Amino acid sequence: MSQHNQRTGRSFAVIGAGINGAAVAREITRRHPDAAVTIFEKADRVAAHQSGHNSGVVHAGLYYEPGSLKARLCRRGVTLLRDYAEANDLPFDECGKIVVALQQDEEERLRAIFERAVANGVPDVELIGPEQIREIEPNSVGRLALYSPHTAITDYAAIARSFVEDVRNSGGTVRLNSEVVDIKVRPHGCTITSTDNSDRRGGTSEREESFDFVIACAGLQSDRVAKLAGGASHPTIVPFFGQYSQLAPEHRTILNGLVYPVPDPAYPFLGVHLTKRVDGEMLVGPNAFLSFGRENYAGWKFGVKDSLRVAATPAFWKFAAGNVKAAVHEFAAVLSRKKFLSGAAEYVPSLRGAVSKPITRGIRAQAMDADGGLIDDFVIEQQGRATLIRNAPSPGATSSMAIAEHILDVVTDAHGLDSSSQTTAQKDD
Repeated sequence: MSQHNQRTGRSFAVIGAGINGAAVAREITRRHPDAAVTIFEKADRVAAHQSGHNSGVVHAGLYYEPGSLKARLCRRGVTLLRDYAEANDLPFDECGKIVVALQQDEEERLRAIFERAVANGVPDVELIGPEQIREIEPNSVGRLALYSPHTAITDYAAIARSFVEDVRNSGGTVRLNSEVVDIKVRPHGCTITSTDNSDRRGGTSEREESFDFVIACAGLQSDRVAKLAGGASHPTIVPFFGQYSQLAPEHRTILNGLVYPVPDPAYPFLGVHLTKRVDGEMLVGPNAFLSFGRENYAGWKFGVKDSLRVAATPAFWKFAAGNVKAAVHEFAAVLSRKKFLSGAAEYVPSLRGAVSKPITRGIRAQAMDADGGLIDDFVIEQQGRATLIRNAPSPGATSSMAIAEHILDVVTDAHGLDSSSQTTAQKDD
Protein backbone atom coordinates (compact mmCIF):
# COMPACT_ATOMS: atom_id res chain seq x y z
CA MET A 1 0.00 0.00 0.00
CA SER A 2 1.39 3.36 -1.04
CA GLN A 3 1.36 6.31 1.40
CA HIS A 4 1.86 9.97 0.48
CA ASN A 5 4.75 11.07 2.70
CA GLN A 6 6.82 12.85 0.09
CA ARG A 7 5.20 16.20 1.01
CA THR A 8 4.48 17.69 4.41
CA GLY A 9 0.81 18.53 3.76
CA ARG A 10 -2.39 16.59 3.36
CA SER A 11 -2.97 14.17 0.51
CA PHE A 12 -5.86 14.56 -1.91
CA ALA A 13 -7.09 12.25 -4.65
CA VAL A 14 -9.22 13.72 -7.43
CA ILE A 15 -11.10 11.24 -9.60
CA GLY A 16 -11.63 12.48 -13.15
CA ALA A 17 -9.53 14.69 -15.43
CA GLY A 18 -12.38 16.49 -17.12
CA ILE A 19 -12.61 20.24 -16.72
CA ASN A 20 -14.23 20.02 -13.28
CA GLY A 21 -11.79 17.47 -11.87
CA ALA A 22 -8.88 19.45 -13.29
CA ALA A 23 -10.24 22.69 -11.84
CA VAL A 24 -10.73 21.09 -8.42
CA ALA A 25 -7.20 19.68 -8.40
CA ARG A 26 -5.81 23.09 -9.37
CA GLU A 27 -7.81 24.80 -6.63
CA ILE A 28 -6.42 22.34 -4.06
CA THR A 29 -2.85 23.27 -5.06
CA ARG A 30 -3.74 26.96 -4.69
CA ARG A 31 -5.26 26.61 -1.22
CA HIS A 32 -2.95 23.89 0.07
CA PRO A 33 0.43 24.38 -1.64
CA ASP A 34 2.04 21.73 0.58
CA ALA A 35 -0.59 19.09 -0.25
CA ALA A 36 0.10 15.99 -2.34
CA VAL A 37 -2.48 15.98 -5.14
CA THR A 38 -3.11 12.98 -7.40
CA ILE A 39 -5.55 12.97 -10.34
CA PHE A 40 -6.92 9.61 -11.49
CA GLU A 41 -8.25 9.40 -15.05
CA LYS A 42 -9.27 6.14 -16.67
CA ALA A 43 -8.89 7.50 -20.20
CA ASP A 44 -5.55 8.00 -21.92
CA ARG A 45 -5.89 11.79 -22.08
CA VAL A 46 -7.31 14.80 -20.27
CA ALA A 47 -10.84 15.97 -21.20
CA ALA A 48 -11.61 12.70 -23.00
CA HIS A 49 -15.35 12.83 -22.33
CA GLN A 50 -17.87 15.66 -21.82
CA SER A 51 -15.19 18.33 -21.58
CA GLY A 52 -13.84 17.39 -24.99
CA HIS A 53 -17.19 16.82 -26.71
CA ASN A 54 -19.17 20.05 -26.54
CA SER A 55 -19.81 23.23 -28.51
CA GLY A 56 -17.55 25.39 -26.33
CA VAL A 57 -20.21 27.92 -25.31
CA VAL A 58 -19.45 29.99 -22.21
CA HIS A 59 -22.90 30.64 -20.78
CA ALA A 60 -23.67 34.09 -19.40
CA GLY A 61 -26.34 32.99 -16.90
CA LEU A 62 -29.57 33.80 -18.75
CA TYR A 63 -31.83 30.95 -17.78
CA TYR A 64 -31.14 30.08 -14.14
CA GLU A 65 -33.29 30.80 -11.11
CA PRO A 66 -31.98 34.04 -9.55
CA GLY A 67 -30.08 33.36 -6.35
CA SER A 68 -29.70 29.65 -7.12
CA LEU A 69 -26.35 27.90 -6.88
CA LYS A 70 -26.32 27.46 -10.67
CA ALA A 71 -26.83 31.18 -11.24
CA ARG A 72 -24.21 32.25 -8.70
CA LEU A 73 -21.57 29.75 -9.85
CA CYS A 74 -22.20 30.58 -13.50
CA ARG A 75 -21.70 34.30 -13.05
CA ARG A 76 -18.61 33.81 -10.88
CA GLY A 77 -17.33 31.13 -13.25
CA VAL A 78 -17.58 33.34 -16.34
CA THR A 79 -15.36 35.98 -14.77
CA LEU A 80 -12.79 33.48 -13.55
CA LEU A 81 -12.73 31.60 -16.86
CA ARG A 82 -12.35 34.75 -18.96
CA ASP A 83 -9.51 36.04 -16.79
CA TYR A 84 -7.78 32.66 -16.83
CA ALA A 85 -8.07 32.32 -20.61
CA GLU A 86 -6.67 35.80 -21.17
CA ALA A 87 -3.80 35.25 -18.73
CA ASN A 88 -2.84 31.95 -20.36
CA ASP A 89 -3.37 32.90 -24.02
CA LEU A 90 -6.27 30.47 -24.44
CA PRO A 91 -9.16 31.08 -26.85
CA PHE A 92 -12.04 33.16 -25.48
CA ASP A 93 -14.28 35.03 -27.92
CA GLU A 94 -17.19 37.17 -26.68
CA CYS A 95 -19.08 36.69 -29.92
CA GLY A 96 -22.51 37.34 -28.40
CA LYS A 97 -25.79 35.44 -28.55
CA ILE A 98 -29.40 36.08 -29.44
CA VAL A 99 -32.30 33.98 -28.13
CA VAL A 100 -35.02 34.34 -30.76
CA ALA A 101 -38.81 34.18 -30.51
CA LEU A 102 -40.40 33.20 -33.82
CA GLN A 103 -43.98 32.88 -32.56
CA GLN A 104 -46.09 35.20 -30.45
CA ASP A 105 -46.56 32.58 -27.72
CA GLU A 106 -42.77 32.47 -27.25
CA GLU A 107 -42.50 36.16 -26.42
CA GLU A 108 -43.80 35.85 -22.87
CA ARG A 109 -41.29 33.08 -22.12
CA LEU A 110 -38.52 35.20 -23.63
CA ARG A 111 -39.43 38.19 -21.45
CA ALA A 112 -39.29 35.92 -18.40
CA ILE A 113 -35.77 34.82 -19.42
CA PHE A 114 -34.79 38.47 -19.79
CA GLU A 115 -36.02 39.20 -16.25
CA ARG A 116 -33.97 36.27 -14.92
CA ALA A 117 -30.88 37.42 -16.79
CA VAL A 118 -31.17 40.92 -15.33
CA ALA A 119 -31.73 39.50 -11.83
CA ASN A 120 -28.63 37.31 -12.27
CA GLY A 121 -26.51 40.32 -13.15
CA VAL A 122 -25.82 39.33 -16.76
CA PRO A 123 -24.24 42.50 -18.21
CA ASP A 124 -25.75 44.52 -21.06
CA VAL A 125 -28.62 42.16 -21.92
CA GLU A 126 -31.52 43.70 -23.80
CA LEU A 127 -34.68 42.79 -25.67
CA ILE A 128 -34.52 43.70 -29.35
CA GLY A 129 -36.97 43.73 -32.25
CA PRO A 130 -36.68 42.53 -35.87
CA GLU A 131 -34.61 45.49 -37.09
CA GLN A 132 -32.06 45.16 -34.32
CA ILE A 133 -31.91 41.40 -34.89
CA ARG A 134 -30.91 42.15 -38.49
CA GLU A 135 -28.29 44.65 -37.35
CA ILE A 136 -26.63 42.10 -35.05
CA GLU A 137 -27.22 39.02 -37.22
CA PRO A 138 -28.04 40.08 -40.80
CA ASN A 139 -29.02 36.54 -41.81
CA SER A 140 -31.33 35.87 -38.86
CA VAL A 141 -35.05 36.57 -38.45
CA GLY A 142 -37.44 36.76 -35.50
CA ARG A 143 -40.25 38.69 -33.80
CA LEU A 144 -38.31 39.42 -30.61
CA ALA A 145 -34.90 38.42 -29.28
CA LEU A 146 -32.87 38.60 -26.13
CA TYR A 147 -29.37 39.87 -26.92
CA SER A 148 -26.49 38.85 -24.67
CA PRO A 149 -23.39 40.56 -26.11
CA HIS A 150 -20.93 38.95 -23.66
CA THR A 151 -21.88 35.30 -24.20
CA ALA A 152 -18.63 33.70 -25.37
CA ILE A 153 -17.05 30.62 -26.88
CA THR A 154 -13.87 28.84 -25.86
CA ASP A 155 -12.03 25.51 -26.08
CA TYR A 156 -12.82 23.64 -22.87
CA ALA A 157 -10.44 20.78 -23.61
CA ALA A 158 -7.56 23.24 -23.96
CA ILE A 159 -8.54 24.91 -20.68
CA ALA A 160 -8.72 21.53 -18.91
CA ARG A 161 -5.27 20.62 -20.21
CA SER A 162 -3.95 23.94 -18.94
CA PHE A 163 -5.47 23.31 -15.50
CA VAL A 164 -3.75 19.91 -15.39
CA GLU A 165 -0.46 21.47 -16.40
CA ASP A 166 -0.86 23.92 -13.51
CA VAL A 167 -1.33 20.94 -11.18
CA ARG A 168 1.81 19.26 -12.53
CA ASN A 169 3.78 22.48 -12.19
CA SER A 170 2.67 22.64 -8.55
CA GLY A 171 4.06 19.16 -7.90
CA GLY A 172 0.84 17.21 -8.45
CA THR A 173 0.62 13.77 -10.06
CA VAL A 174 -1.62 12.90 -13.00
CA ARG A 175 -2.40 9.23 -13.59
CA LEU A 176 -3.86 8.60 -17.03
CA ASN A 177 -5.09 5.10 -17.94
CA SER A 178 -5.83 4.71 -14.24
CA GLU A 179 -9.35 3.57 -13.36
CA VAL A 180 -10.60 3.70 -9.79
CA VAL A 181 -12.28 0.37 -9.02
CA ASP A 182 -12.76 0.62 -5.26
CA ILE A 183 -12.97 3.31 -2.56
CA LYS A 184 -12.89 2.46 1.13
CA VAL A 185 -13.86 5.34 3.39
CA ARG A 186 -11.95 5.21 6.68
CA PRO A 187 -12.40 7.35 9.82
CA HIS A 188 -9.33 9.45 8.96
CA GLY A 189 -9.02 9.06 5.21
CA CYS A 190 -9.82 6.91 2.18
CA THR A 191 -8.16 4.00 0.43
CA ILE A 192 -8.36 3.91 -3.35
CA THR A 193 -7.77 0.86 -5.50
CA SER A 194 -6.99 1.63 -9.13
CA THR A 195 -6.03 -0.37 -12.18
CA ASP A 196 -3.37 0.55 -14.73
CA ASN A 197 -5.00 0.18 -18.16
CA SER A 198 -2.05 1.37 -20.20
CA ASP A 199 -1.11 -2.14 -21.35
CA ARG A 200 -2.72 -2.37 -24.79
CA ARG A 201 -2.44 -6.15 -24.69
CA GLY A 202 -5.24 -6.21 -22.13
CA GLY A 203 -3.25 -6.75 -18.97
CA THR A 204 -4.06 -4.73 -15.85
CA SER A 205 -2.41 -4.31 -12.49
CA GLU A 206 -3.98 -3.07 -9.27
CA ARG A 207 -2.60 -0.44 -6.96
CA GLU A 208 -3.89 0.50 -3.49
CA GLU A 209 -3.16 3.92 -1.98
CA SER A 210 -4.34 5.93 1.03
CA PHE A 211 -5.33 9.60 0.95
CA ASP A 212 -6.57 12.06 3.52
CA PHE A 213 -9.37 13.21 1.19
CA VAL A 214 -11.01 12.06 -2.05
CA ILE A 215 -13.02 14.28 -4.39
CA ALA A 216 -14.82 12.51 -7.23
CA CYS A 217 -15.62 14.45 -10.41
CA ALA A 218 -16.43 11.46 -12.58
CA GLY A 219 -19.06 12.89 -14.95
CA LEU A 220 -20.67 10.08 -16.92
CA GLN A 221 -19.48 7.57 -14.32
CA SER A 222 -20.35 9.69 -11.27
CA ASP A 223 -23.06 7.39 -9.92
CA ARG A 224 -20.87 4.30 -10.25
CA VAL A 225 -17.90 5.96 -8.57
CA ALA A 226 -20.17 7.23 -5.81
CA LYS A 227 -21.43 3.72 -5.12
CA LEU A 228 -17.82 2.53 -4.72
CA ALA A 229 -17.61 4.90 -1.76
CA GLY A 230 -20.97 3.81 -0.32
CA GLY A 231 -22.96 6.63 -1.92
CA ALA A 232 -26.72 6.70 -2.39
CA SER A 233 -28.39 4.80 -5.23
CA HIS A 234 -29.76 8.04 -6.69
CA PRO A 235 -29.28 10.18 -8.59
CA THR A 236 -28.41 7.74 -11.33
CA ILE A 237 -26.88 8.71 -14.68
CA VAL A 238 -28.83 8.16 -17.88
CA PRO A 239 -26.74 9.12 -20.93
CA PHE A 240 -28.26 11.22 -23.73
CA PHE A 241 -26.26 11.90 -26.86
CA GLY A 242 -26.24 15.21 -28.65
CA GLN A 243 -25.34 15.20 -32.33
CA TYR A 244 -23.97 18.35 -33.96
CA SER A 245 -23.66 18.95 -37.68
CA GLN A 246 -20.86 21.08 -39.09
CA LEU A 247 -21.97 23.36 -41.91
CA ALA A 248 -20.09 23.47 -45.20
CA PRO A 249 -17.26 26.05 -45.47
CA GLU A 250 -19.40 28.53 -47.41
CA HIS A 251 -21.58 28.92 -44.30
CA ARG A 252 -18.78 29.59 -41.81
CA THR A 253 -19.48 33.33 -41.76
CA ILE A 254 -23.28 33.17 -41.92
CA LEU A 255 -23.51 34.40 -38.31
CA ASN A 256 -21.45 36.70 -36.14
CA GLY A 257 -22.28 34.82 -32.95
CA LEU A 258 -24.79 32.32 -31.59
CA VAL A 259 -28.50 31.95 -32.36
CA TYR A 260 -30.70 30.00 -29.92
CA PRO A 261 -34.41 29.17 -29.76
CA VAL A 262 -36.61 30.07 -26.82
CA PRO A 263 -36.70 26.94 -24.62
CA ASP A 264 -39.94 25.00 -24.98
CA PRO A 265 -41.27 23.63 -21.66
CA ALA A 266 -42.80 20.69 -23.56
CA TYR A 267 -39.28 19.35 -24.21
CA PRO A 268 -36.70 18.50 -21.56
CA PHE A 269 -33.74 19.78 -23.57
CA LEU A 270 -32.91 23.13 -25.14
CA GLY A 271 -33.48 22.44 -28.84
CA VAL A 272 -31.45 22.94 -32.01
CA HIS A 273 -29.35 26.11 -32.18
CA LEU A 274 -26.49 27.56 -34.21
CA THR A 275 -23.09 27.85 -32.59
CA LYS A 276 -19.86 29.34 -33.87
CA ARG A 277 -16.74 27.48 -32.70
CA VAL A 278 -13.42 29.09 -31.80
CA ASP A 279 -11.79 27.52 -34.88
CA GLY A 280 -14.31 29.36 -37.07
CA GLU A 281 -16.51 26.39 -37.92
CA MET A 282 -20.30 26.81 -37.67
CA LEU A 283 -22.30 24.08 -35.94
CA VAL A 284 -25.99 23.23 -35.88
CA GLY A 285 -27.34 21.16 -33.03
CA PRO A 286 -27.68 19.30 -30.88
CA ASN A 287 -30.50 16.83 -30.97
CA ALA A 288 -30.96 14.78 -27.79
CA PHE A 289 -31.72 11.08 -27.59
CA LEU A 290 -30.92 8.14 -25.36
CA SER A 291 -27.34 6.97 -25.91
CA PHE A 292 -26.77 3.23 -26.08
CA GLY A 293 -23.54 3.49 -24.14
CA ARG A 294 -22.14 6.11 -21.78
CA GLU A 295 -19.08 6.62 -23.96
CA ASN A 296 -20.55 5.75 -27.36
CA TYR A 297 -19.24 8.84 -29.14
CA ALA A 298 -19.07 7.23 -32.58
CA GLY A 299 -22.72 6.21 -32.41
CA TRP A 300 -22.36 2.79 -33.98
CA LYS A 301 -21.15 0.86 -30.94
CA PHE A 302 -23.86 -0.69 -28.79
CA GLY A 303 -22.94 -0.56 -25.12
CA VAL A 304 -24.68 -3.70 -23.91
CA LYS A 305 -23.90 -3.28 -20.20
CA ASP A 306 -24.83 0.41 -20.14
CA SER A 307 -28.03 -0.15 -22.13
CA LEU A 308 -29.16 -3.04 -19.93
CA ARG A 309 -28.61 -0.91 -16.84
CA VAL A 310 -30.78 1.87 -18.27
CA ALA A 311 -33.46 -0.66 -19.19
CA ALA A 312 -33.37 -2.01 -15.63
CA THR A 313 -33.86 1.47 -14.13
CA PRO A 314 -37.51 2.10 -13.20
CA ALA A 315 -36.82 5.83 -13.05
CA PHE A 316 -35.96 5.88 -16.76
CA TRP A 317 -39.26 4.28 -17.73
CA LYS A 318 -41.14 6.81 -15.61
CA PHE A 319 -39.28 9.58 -17.45
CA ALA A 320 -39.90 7.97 -20.85
CA ALA A 321 -43.64 7.60 -20.22
CA GLY A 322 -43.94 11.32 -19.60
CA ASN A 323 -41.85 12.36 -22.60
CA VAL A 324 -43.16 10.34 -25.55
CA LYS A 325 -43.87 13.47 -27.61
CA ALA A 326 -40.34 14.76 -27.03
CA ALA A 327 -38.81 11.38 -27.90
CA VAL A 328 -40.68 11.21 -31.22
CA HIS A 329 -39.62 14.78 -32.03
CA GLU A 330 -35.95 14.11 -31.27
CA PHE A 331 -35.84 10.72 -33.00
CA ALA A 332 -37.06 12.30 -36.24
CA ALA A 333 -34.09 14.66 -36.11
CA VAL A 334 -31.76 11.74 -35.41
CA LEU A 335 -32.99 9.87 -38.49
CA SER A 336 -32.97 12.83 -40.87
CA ARG A 337 -30.24 15.47 -40.97
CA LYS A 338 -32.41 17.38 -43.46
CA LYS A 339 -35.15 17.66 -40.85
CA PHE A 340 -32.51 18.53 -38.29
CA LEU A 341 -31.25 21.45 -40.41
CA SER A 342 -34.73 22.64 -41.30
CA GLY A 343 -35.22 23.61 -37.67
CA ALA A 344 -32.17 25.86 -37.84
CA ALA A 345 -33.35 27.37 -41.15
CA GLU A 346 -36.40 28.79 -39.39
CA TYR A 347 -34.03 31.19 -37.63
CA VAL A 348 -31.58 31.64 -40.53
CA PRO A 349 -33.59 31.21 -43.77
CA SER A 350 -30.53 31.20 -46.03
CA LEU A 351 -29.60 27.83 -44.53
CA ARG A 352 -32.39 26.07 -46.42
CA GLY A 353 -30.76 23.34 -48.47
CA ALA A 354 -27.42 23.81 -46.72
CA VAL A 355 -24.83 21.06 -46.82
CA SER A 356 -23.46 19.73 -43.56
CA LYS A 357 -21.68 16.75 -42.07
CA PRO A 358 -22.12 15.11 -38.67
CA ILE A 359 -19.25 15.43 -36.21
CA THR A 360 -18.38 13.36 -33.16
CA ARG A 361 -21.33 13.44 -30.82
CA GLY A 362 -21.29 14.52 -27.22
CA ILE A 363 -22.91 12.57 -24.41
CA ARG A 364 -24.69 14.32 -21.57
CA ALA A 365 -24.47 12.81 -18.10
CA GLN A 366 -28.12 13.34 -17.21
CA ALA A 367 -28.79 12.79 -13.52
CA MET A 368 -32.20 11.31 -12.75
CA ASP A 369 -33.97 10.90 -9.44
CA ALA A 370 -35.88 7.82 -8.30
CA ASP A 371 -39.15 9.20 -9.72
CA GLY A 372 -37.74 9.76 -13.22
CA GLY A 373 -37.27 13.49 -12.77
CA LEU A 374 -34.32 15.21 -14.42
CA ILE A 375 -32.11 16.87 -11.82
CA ASP A 376 -31.23 20.36 -12.95
CA ASP A 377 -28.96 21.54 -10.15
CA PHE A 378 -25.66 20.55 -8.60
CA VAL A 379 -25.67 17.53 -6.30
CA ILE A 380 -22.81 16.98 -3.85
CA GLU A 381 -22.74 14.00 -1.51
CA GLN A 382 -20.44 13.54 1.47
CA GLN A 383 -19.32 10.09 2.55
CA GLY A 384 -16.88 10.78 5.36
CA ARG A 385 -13.64 12.00 3.81
CA ALA A 386 -14.99 11.37 0.29
CA THR A 387 -16.76 14.23 -1.50
CA LEU A 388 -18.81 12.98 -4.45
CA ILE A 389 -19.95 15.28 -7.25
CA ARG A 390 -23.13 13.49 -8.32
CA ASN A 391 -24.36 16.10 -10.79
CA ALA A 392 -22.67 19.11 -12.43
CA PRO A 393 -25.06 20.02 -15.26
CA SER A 394 -24.75 22.80 -17.79
CA PRO A 395 -23.31 25.36 -17.21
CA GLY A 396 -20.86 23.01 -15.49
CA ALA A 397 -17.96 23.75 -17.82
CA THR A 398 -18.59 27.52 -17.72
CA SER A 399 -18.72 27.33 -13.92
CA SER A 400 -15.78 24.95 -13.49
CA MET A 401 -13.46 27.33 -11.64
CA ALA A 402 -16.30 28.56 -9.41
CA ILE A 403 -17.42 24.96 -8.82
CA ALA A 404 -13.87 24.16 -7.70
CA GLU A 405 -13.99 27.04 -5.22
CA HIS A 406 -17.37 25.84 -3.95
CA ILE A 407 -16.23 22.23 -3.59
CA LEU A 408 -13.16 23.25 -1.61
CA ASP A 409 -15.40 25.43 0.58
CA VAL A 410 -17.62 22.40 1.20
CA VAL A 411 -14.64 20.20 2.10
CA THR A 412 -13.15 22.93 4.29
CA ASP A 413 -16.40 23.44 6.19
CA ALA A 414 -17.09 19.73 6.55
CA HIS A 415 -13.64 18.87 7.91
CA GLY A 416 -12.42 22.10 9.47
CA LEU A 417 -9.48 22.46 7.10
CA ASP A 418 -7.15 25.39 6.95
CA SER A 419 -4.30 26.11 4.57
CA SER A 420 -1.51 25.11 6.95
CA SER A 421 0.92 22.34 6.13
CA GLN A 422 -0.13 20.29 9.15
CA THR A 423 -1.64 16.99 8.07
CA THR A 424 -5.16 16.07 9.03
CA ALA A 425 -3.89 12.84 10.56
CA GLN A 426 -1.63 14.88 12.85
CA LYS A 427 -4.60 17.04 13.87
CA ASP A 428 -6.69 13.95 14.63
CA ASP A 429 -3.96 12.54 16.80
